[in-house]
Amino acid sequence: MKILFITANRVGDAVLSTGLLAALIRQYPNARITIASGPYGADLFRAVPQLEHLIILKKRSWNRHWLGLWRECLGTQWDLIVDLRNSIVSRLLRAHKRAYHKHRSSQHKVIQNGAVLGLQPPPAPFIWLDANAEREAAKLLPITRPILALGPAANWPVKQWPIERFLELAQKLTAPDGLWPHAPVMVIGDEKERAQMLLLLKGIPPERRIEVLGKDLLTVAACLKQAGLFIGNDSGLMHMAAAVGTPTLGLFGPGYEDIYGPWGNRSAFVRTVESREELLSRLPDAHAREPNLMGGLSVERVLEAVKKLLAKTA
Repeated sequence: MKILFITANRVGDAVLSTGLLAALIRQYPNARITIASGPYGADLFRAVPQLEHLIILKKRSWNRHWLGLWRECLGTQWDLIVDLRNSIVSRLLRAHKRAYHKHRSSQHKVIQNGAVLGLQPPPAPFIWLDANAEREAAKLLPITRPILALGPAANWPVKQWPIERFLELAQKLTAPDGLWPHAPVMVIGDEKERAQMLLLLKGIPPERRIEVLGKDLLTVAACLKQAGLFIGNDSGLMHMAAAVGTPTLGLFGPGYEDIYGPWGNRSAFVRTVESREELLSRLPDAHAREPNLMGGLSVERVLEAVKKLLAKTA
């Protein structure tokens, strides 16, 4: 059996699609699967069981990336095409059955993805790790547990909680009288984000600081799996942490927690005192950039949310 799975370009959306992919693997254990993914999240799929081909869709002018995908898949008779991008390509290929992500909804993205195949309850996101990722994680992480993991970046600057608050939060959680006294602190992000994280990195004692910057996504996922708690902005990292089962607290302001909150009973979110609508009204237009809109989320409010989450997942 041949399955073509066309997934999202952004890391977060790609993570949220993995539950649907896992359901397909369980339903068709002998299928050979081709996955088409954007370059940012493609690494998440390298260890997928039954993977025959991973196609990386690099965006090109005039939508020529879709033409490339069509050419690459044209010679195959597909038994099933699952297209979460609702592209024209999946309609131009030979297939016995097709399933599309047809319209937007106010439901959580995981529920929307499950609805593509009529799955109830919707399958939870899941990340497959390989031996290389686990070896790399073992090199980076100390034996000391628990580890506090932080994700201080986001793809939209206005969604980034002020970096000085991440530092204050880490200091309070790992203080001698904190929830996790003297715990190691893992800071995760892209190497190009180092400059914006510098205050946080310098504020964590070197002997307790773990830098996971610029690592491939599966190594990051393997590191997140070993953490005792992840706290981070509304981002792909947040969804990765939840998908590997780590207690995850997402920080929200102008984002859509009802659609993109971290998924699962080991996850929670906390948001600014201002509503999303109030925050977005401050932007002069949809493409505006401001330092952040997260000032209405205090460290104390996040600490309270951490306590509730840890009590729930204990």
